Amino acid sequence: MNDRGQDLELRLVRYFTVVAAHQHFGRAAADLHVAQPALSRQIQRLEKHLGARLLDRVPQGTRLTPAGQRFLPRAQALLQAARRAELAVREQVETERIAIGYVEDLVITAAVRELRRRHPDAEIATRYLSCRDVGALSDKRVDALIARAPLPLAAEDVFTTPLYEEPRMLAVPRGHPLADRASVTAEELAGEEEAAPCAFETADWTSYRILGAGVPPIESYEDKLELVASGRAIAVLPVGDRRSSLRPDLVTVPIEDAPPSQVVLVSRKGDPNPMIRNLRLAAKAVLTAPAA
Repeated sequence: MNDRGQDLELRLVRYFTVVAAHQHFGRAAADLHVAQPALSRQIQRLEKHLGARLLDRVPQGTRLTPAGQRFLPRAQALLQAARRAELAVREQVETERIAIGYVEDLVITAAVRELRRRHPDAEIATRYLSCRDVGALSDKRVDALIARAPLPLAAEDVFTTPLYEEPRMLAVPRGHPLADRASVTAEELAGEEEAAPCAFETADWTSYRILGAGVPPIESYEDKLELVASGRAIAVLPVGDRRSSLRPDLVTVPIEDAPPSQVVLVSRKGDPNPMIRNLRLAAKAVLTAPAA
């Protein structure tokens, strides 16, 4: 800031460095896409601001005065510093972006709301993933995934954060022999034939199991419930999934001794996006198992 209280304009500094590089007002004006008279006036403004003549006109074009020679490296450093400051801010803005995938019945609203509260300037998107979207994390359609374990993802490729656990329940049609039971045991279900799991699930106590002889693979959750209601199968579900309670033709029964369904947050190992850690902190703070 000079003694008149005016800040140095970076635009004028840039004009000066371009003229100094070309040593010619005409070529500098063409490079800057401004009229030559306008460029001359801007350089005069800069010289007036600094209180020193920076350029002398000569037959071949222009040359730096002693003051101009002294000012040039400082002007270049000033422009470089301004550019670095701009890039630092842009990089920060660009990294404050995250796409969060979620599956099945999980409600992640509380975590997303908390993340937005903590990082109001971040760009936060959510994406519902079906069974066919098993590759969404590895192919970078999402940056993090909130789902139920186990997942068909290689442990060496992902970082997994447990969030909470839920017991399991059995969904059966009304009138089924197990419908009036206070509970069933995992051992009682051990002999039941199991349909192929969704691509987001693995065998051996997946979060969603369809049990019944001759049952074809089914991806749609609604189709699974329809199969159970028709009496062709029974289903193992997490107790936090309340969608089965919307059907009056289905009954749910607690399962004893079954491993709990675990809700986890998964991200790619080595991903530098700082919003993933921020999501992890927000999710652990607010996501809990639904009340029974």
